[in-house]
Amino acid sequence: MSQEPIIEITDLSKVYGAGDIRVVALDHIRLKIYPGEFLAIMGPSGSGKSTLMNILGCLDRPTSGTYILAGEDVSNLNRGQLAIIRNRRLGFIFQSYNLLARTTAIENVMLPMAYDRKDHRSNGDKQKAAMASLELVGLKDRAHHVPNQLSGGQQQRVAIARALINQPALIMADEPTGNLDTHSSLEIMNLLGELNRQGRTIVMVTHDQEIAHYTKRIIFIRDGKIESDRQNGQIPVMRREVQHESL
Repeated sequence: MSQEPIIEITDLSKVYGAGDIRVVALDHIRLKIYPGEFLAIMGPSGSGKSTLMNILGCLDRPTSGTYILAGEDVSNLNRGQLAIIRNRRLGFIFQSYNLLARTTAIENVMLPMAYDRKDHRSNGDKQKAAMASLELVGLKDRAHHVPNQLSGGQQQRVAIARALINQPALIMADEPTGNLDTHSSLEIMNLLGELNRQGRTIVMVTHDQEIAHYTKRIIFIRDGKIESDRQNGQIPVMRREVQHESL
């Protein structure tokens, strides 16, 4: 594991409101995440885990403290600068997939490239990259299907392929199995585990202890503070063979 953290936050706080309605969502958190980690953030409702995820994903800024991402201080960047960071350095996986309904799988995967003005590859090259990303998640044969022609598990695989398309430094997964049945959830976690074994760094928010068990490290947040931070051993795999087509 590299000695240089991909994420380093120091005395990070997030406060909403003021006076009598002042709410401290995060309270002077310190955290380091290293390349190649697979980490779960857990905590009860209102604990601050979603706020932390939003800041780590450059969707929000802290009230105070510093956030260093891949060597760059992103704590005080404006919205436009944060959008560039999100597109080039981060890949997002959401509970609700966030796919465009009338757009094919391959077109959904290509979207992050379309938003990058510095990506001057031809459309053909972008399609090849998107197809390779779909192949990585076992959906090459579903490239021209729209979301309503895909199962929930397949839609989440498209979302994972989209998250990988720009070779991000970090993958952010927000309740990635929240809308899936048990079998599809375990297959998605196996896929994320395999991506991590290939060297991807993954930070995931989940409320599900069983899902968190598939990560290497679990952070538990309560009342805006890190209550525990523990290593989780080896990532388990499903006891039966994963069949991508069954999703």
